[in-house]
Amino acid sequence: MRIAISSDSPQGLDSVVSPHFGRCPYFTLVDMDGPTITNVQSVANPYYPNHEPGQVPAFIHGQGANVMLTGGMGGRAISFFQQYGIQTVTGAGGTVRQAIEQYLAGALQGAAPCADSVAHGH
Repeated sequence: MRIAISSDSPQGLDSVVSPHFGRCPYFTLVDMDGPTITNVQSVANPYYPNHEPGQVPAFIHGQGANVMLTGGMGGRAISFFQQYGIQTVTGAGGTVRQAIEQYLAGALQGAAPCADSVAHGH
């Protein structure tokens, strides 16, 4: 399984989770074999700081991710990820390592559009 996490820096597992996936400067890609991390890679978000609807989900799909962990995202983005068969999980915070641990423990699950997204009609 490959998990993509919105990140504020390219520091891998020590990166801070970005609060909004579309406006993050990096994504940390974490390959898992069961509960074991087998590879960690940081990639620059090619659409930072501005993106069109669907560009970032398509990019994450192209990276082979099965799961997208982030602080928040809009409803349209959640729909795009669903079309690609990628599970979205919002509410992540802290470091990438902490978000992965919370996800694997079942403490992070599900996605809801962030309040800013709802207020702006996304």
